[in-house]
Amino acid sequence: MSTIAVIPAYNAEVHLRDILSRARLYVDKVVVVDDGSDDATAFIAESMEAILVQHETNRGKALALKTGFEEASKHDPAIIVTLYANGRHNPDDIPKITSPVMRNEADAVCGCYSGEEECPAEVSGFIHNTCGFCAFSPAAYEQLKFTETGDGVETEMLREAEDAGCRFKGVQLYKASPEKEHLLQEHKIGVVVPAYNEEKLIVPTIEGIPEYVDRIYVINDCSTDNTAEVLNSIEDPRLFVINHETNQGVGAALINGYKRALKEDMDIVAIMAGDNQMNPDQLPKLLYPIIEGKADYTKGNRLFSAEFRGGMSKWRTLGNGLLTMITKIGSGYWHIMDPQNGYTAISREALANIGLDEIYTYYGYCNHMLVRLNAFGFRTLDVVMPARYGNEKSTIKYGPYMIKVSLMLFRSFLWRLKMKYMILNFHPLVLFYTLSMIMLPAGALFGLYILIRKILSLSVSTNYPLLDAVILIAGLQFLLFAMLFDMQESERDMRSHEMRSNQPYE
Repeated sequence: MSTIAVIPAYNAEVHLRDILSRARLYVDKVVVVDDGSDDATAFIAESMEAILVQHETNRGKALALKTGFEEASKHDPAIIVTLYANGRHNPDDIPKITSPVMRNEADAVCGCYSGEEECPAEVSGFIHNTCGFCAFSPAAYEQLKFTETGDGVETEMLREAEDAGCRFKGVQLYKASPEKEHLLQEHKIGVVVPAYNEEKLIVPTIEGIPEYVDRIYVINDCSTDNTAEVLNSIEDPRLFVINHETNQGVGAALINGYKRALKEDMDIVAIMAGDNQMNPDQLPKLLYPIIEGKADYTKGNRLFSAEFRGGMSKWRTLGNGLLTMITKIGSGYWHIMDPQNGYTAISREALANIGLDEIYTYYGYCNHMLVRLNAFGFRTLDVVMPARYGNEKSTIKYGPYMIKVSLMLFRSFLWRLKMKYMILNFHPLVLFYTLSMIMLPAGALFGLYILIRKILSLSVSTNYPLLDAVILIAGLQFLLFAMLFDMQESERDMRSHEMRSNQPYE
């Protein structure tokens, strides 16, 4: 007895991966109907081996369901389950929905989230109560016409099954967790939007920022197009525009936005680029950990799995992977990935204590932020989300960029060791790192010296290779011990709920 889940999806990248991974535990196949999405919905569905059917344009839920049922019917399933991609249906409830059909107690089953009220026993009770989480036997789904009415296609599907003489049953469901939207309303949230020559994309970027955001700080970094004029035409009372007379770089733009947010006493400040490549539906995932006291700084992570790397070239993935490893060492946050992801959120307390005037103003600002956050003991958290790119080509030259950011991270790494493990506290890992940075290069140079003398047929003491091996092994051991202690300190900071807001910064 096979079961197929049909998922109509439109711009569903936020929840789709989690829904698919959990739904596959309870069904044999999953059909995803991508109803004209312009995000990573299709890529995620294909990567997770769902049966993907795509509409070129958005045709609505009724036609998406019809397309999904037509595709599912080709596999002759015993049960078809409707499951939505907006995160409101809990895939773990699939057995509750399908059990009455499996036991031949009903042909059409629908779940209801009615709280303490009893779930309706007849279709008429679902006119204003259907959640769209339903299961149909062949006797039921073969009768469906997917008519869109004022009561919604879901209610009409149940009516069509009932009119055909099919047996119906309602199943009580309970929400997995209480809604948390009210938490967003209880905090002052600001969004900083750096913009340089974004006349075409700045309007959709601002229009997409959710209503619960209290303030939008757009920093026009001396754009040479009509960005300034476009910003002046936007009638949004939340908008505050800062115009730079000279181009100062994205890091400087963000710093000025942060400073303004601090002046206006924002509780949390997020970053959303002006090119409309940061999905506003992902913003709550960055905000909730800070609101709930689980983190002080959250950032996106596109490297977590292949499903989330759609649109990222192999070279970009490789470069990001290398910078991830360098940033892990430089920042001391060994659990983070994708440090170049600029979709971030930070608490007021962290923002006020990391020393904004010291932040690197080139594109490596996000890596430098992590170094300073770690030095002062703030907690960071990765939030997995898919890559999202438009048609614009990056102007960054990756060779010079990698070199420049790597050098900055090395200098910042030395500063972090001094600040965190010598000034604010003391830890012997500083000695281990120092010895490793002396002995490993010395061992490498000594080994090169031995090799050159061998090539030139010059005499070399038999003790030299052994001495070089001892130097290299000792240097490597010092490095590994230093990294181990650094990891332990980072983990201790992450477990700690005590902020170090009163510590000085350089």
